[in-house]
Amino acid sequence: MKQQIGEFPAFKVNGFLALSIILALAIFGSWQVWATIQGLVEVLGRSLKVEDFADLAEIGAWLGATLLIVVIPSWSGFFTVEPNQAIVLVFLGRYVGTVQEAGFWWTNPFTNKRQVSLRVRNFNSKILKVNDAQGSPIEIAAVVVWQVVESAKSRFAVDDYEQFVGIQSETAIRTLAIRYPYDAPDEQSLPSLRAVPDEIALFLQKELQARLEVAGVEVLEARLSHLAYAPEIAQMMLRRQQAKAMIDARRQIVDSAVGMVDEALKRISERQIIDLDDERKAAMINNLLVVLTSEQNIQPVVNTGSLYT
Repeated sequence: MKQQIGEFPAFKVNGFLALSIILALAIFGSWQVWATIQGLVEVLGRSLKVEDFADLAEIGAWLGATLLIVVIPSWSGFFTVEPNQAIVLVFLGRYVGTVQEAGFWWTNPFTNKRQVSLRVRNFNSKILKVNDAQGSPIEIAAVVVWQVVESAKSRFAVDDYEQFVGIQSETAIRTLAIRYPYDAPDEQSLPSLRAVPDEIALFLQKELQARLEVAGVEVLEARLSHLAYAPEIAQMMLRRQQAKAMIDARRQIVDSAVGMVDEALKRISERQIIDLDDERKAAMINNLLVVLTSEQNIQPVVNTGSLYT
């Protein structure tokens, strides 16, 4: 059965306090052992009594065992925690807590200590070749800013959380590319990868967070770092974009020219500069549109006669 593990603080003692106590025990035990040895020497130097020898040997054995069992293994209980680092403690196969406070600490010397970094890290994905929502092959890559927020999950929920972040990030990028087109004719009704970078970044961050929650990872930011058409269609798509840009420019030029012509005719009529019939208005509109929409400089032709000759 899958076991859900929640992070909680582990038992710990200030390392300097524990060090002082252990050193005091070591000094006291050593002094007792030395005193026992001196007592044995005195007993052997005088008259050897079995009772005194047994008592002194028992005391020496007890103190030696205390020194061996208590003091020596206690040294493995010391550990240090750096800023933005966590130590996960495991005792006899069971998770017994996490230490995140920076400093010098002592805990159960028989626990297994596993270090987990809580620092902010970047994952720069490789360039992936996928098909967008319209089926066009594109190249896409992203930069993911992440950090571990639950060290217990990162150690016990997945085998290798760094590899897990990399694989899930590439999967989320592929999902993003499939959902959105590279470019769209109407950006208002259909957003695209190129036109709405903020929306794309937000979608990618939410997609990644949903995938990495199980590993105790928080996604701080995710943005596209590379976006382009695949080489086999890049030239064709470039010509299409150029044609679209030219059409849009022409449309804007024509709309502006029609507005200027309409404004000119209204002012002539309002100020009663000249009375134009429909044929003269048509000729004036034609000339103005040619001048305003032409890509080359217009050479004026001076008419010295009547408009009708």
